[in-house]
Amino acid sequence: MKPVFAGILSVSSTVLTDFEKALLEKSNPLGVALFSRNLQTKEQVKNLTNSIKEVIGRDDVLIALDQEGGRVNRLLSCGGRPYASQELLSKTHNEKIIKAHARLICADMREVGANFNFAPVLDLDYPDTTNALKSRSFGADARTVSKYGRILWQTYAHYGICPCIKHLPGHGRATSDPHLHLPVINFKLSDLKSDFAPFISNKDCPSAMTAHILIPELDSKNPITFSKKGIRDVIRGLIGYQGFLISDALEMKALRGTVSERVNASLDAGVDAVCYCFGDEKGLYEAVQTKRYLSDKSLERFEKIRDVLKTHRFQRKLDSLKENYYSVINLFDEKSVNYDATEVLFDLKKGEK
Repeated sequence: MKPVFAGILSVSSTVLTDFEKALLEKSNPLGVALFSRNLQTKEQVKNLTNSIKEVIGRDDVLIALDQEGGRVNRLLSCGGRPYASQELLSKTHNEKIIKAHARLICADMREVGANFNFAPVLDLDYPDTTNALKSRSFGADARTVSKYGRILWQTYAHYGICPCIKHLPGHGRATSDPHLHLPVINFKLSDLKSDFAPFISNKDCPSAMTAHILIPELDSKNPITFSKKGIRDVIRGLIGYQGFLISDALEMKALRGTVSERVNASLDAGVDAVCYCFGDEKGLYEAVQTKRYLSDKSLERFEKIRDVLKTHRFQRKLDSLKENYYSVINLFDEKSVNYDATEVLFDLKKGEK
């Protein structure tokens, strides 16, 4: 069996370039994440995802999206429908609507060939939480976040879309945007119990994403994504998460070093795979040249993801589900923060050229 590069990569546009085809075929990455620059029409996205799968040549290639709802709704770029933010979903206090939210997203993702959702967010919302996370949380109550988060990820998994809870061990106390700066969490671990709680309650989710945050009491030098102690003692230890752990996007300015240094630092710290989302040739080449492949332990953890991908449940009565979902969420005033953190760095990168 050809070794699998321990990374979810990205591509530059709406079709694969010759460079990307050769790189994906040779490196055999875990998967590819798609962003607004890759999404033009549903038919085009389906053709792109088919091309990616054909070039890589595995039936378990991850085609990933950030499809949370609210302002983080990638498929809007190709004519997809709007969805409520997690903040708005929480205000409905309606578990059936939360489940409908996930079911409809599953149908949309499967329609274009995607199978992996970087959702739900299980971070708590605090008064001074960075705008990068505002409206993306179920709120400040750990029990509510735990409960509604479980409904979302279990529904995604039930309908064949692998969920990814984020951002371990908890990003809510960050007051700065990790796309631009390294957030420093100056709290004792004992004070962070409520932040850990939603992840502890959902530690059986098949995949999870790290937070680019620095907790000085735990590790004064390394953000969680680069911290052996942070992953071993808190994520795998206190939280008890034993599933497939993925880094948040490596190109964020919260991290330091070259692309290859970031790949190696993350994998050496204990993540199972990294994410690199710029889609530029230089960065992609540098990442795959590290030749870091899924370990035996990571492959074991990946089996739970593969089990989800094998699920093919046909969804019935989607029209009535849509009608009910929108009749409820449209009763609420969505005052989402007009700030798309995921696109910040792409815009900065364009400005540098």
